[in-house]
Amino acid sequence: MSLDLYLAFLLASAIVLVIPGPTILFVSGCALTHGRRSIWATAPGVALGDFLAMSCALLGMGALLAASADLFDLLKWCGAAYLIWLGVKSWRAEVRPLRPGAGCAPRQGRRLFAQAFVITALNPKSIAFFVAFLPQFVHQSEPLWPQFCVLVPTFVVLAVINASLYGLLAGTVREHAQDPRLLRRLNRIGGGALIGAGIMTAAMRRAS
Repeated sequence: MSLDLYLAFLLASAIVLVIPGPTILFVSGCALTHGRRSIWATAPGVALGDFLAMSCALLGMGALLAASADLFDLLKWCGAAYLIWLGVKSWRAEVRPLRPGAGCAPRQGRRLFAQAFVITALNPKSIAFFVAFLPQFVHQSEPLWPQFCVLVPTFVVLAVINASLYGLLAGTVREHAQDPRLLRRLNRIGGGALIGAGIMTAAMRRAS
């Protein structure tokens, strides 16, 4: 792979990632509810989810999703319902001031990791997107797996950095808020972000 092609991939990936989608809204919503230390749980979940989604795309699942309306809709509606359920829970969460730098309990961290993984990995639009996105930066005349071994980890690292920055920003706001009324609003903003992500997922359309 040439350096020019790799730099083009970096730029295109950064542009794609910086636009908030369901995963970013989830990470930000968690940070608004639990503080910025929540990214220690959500960011690895995003990494594993993106890795699985890209792997599925490379193995042909993206083409299957693009061809099967029923499978696409099944994943879409399951993901949307899950996000909305998480959003309602966050909206109704008990208001608790956080100490700056306070971390998540281990059990809570494992739950956030699993939620970030599921939301990222089972986004049907992402898998279908990778099928269309990755081939633009692959030389068909060269061995494919060495190229995939460069492109996939690069995208995953960029995705983690992007999600972490969003989470840090939202978490910093959360940790410096002490007024119970403001905390309640932040919980509802975080919950609203998750509900919005669920609606966004439900509104996805299969590429024709």
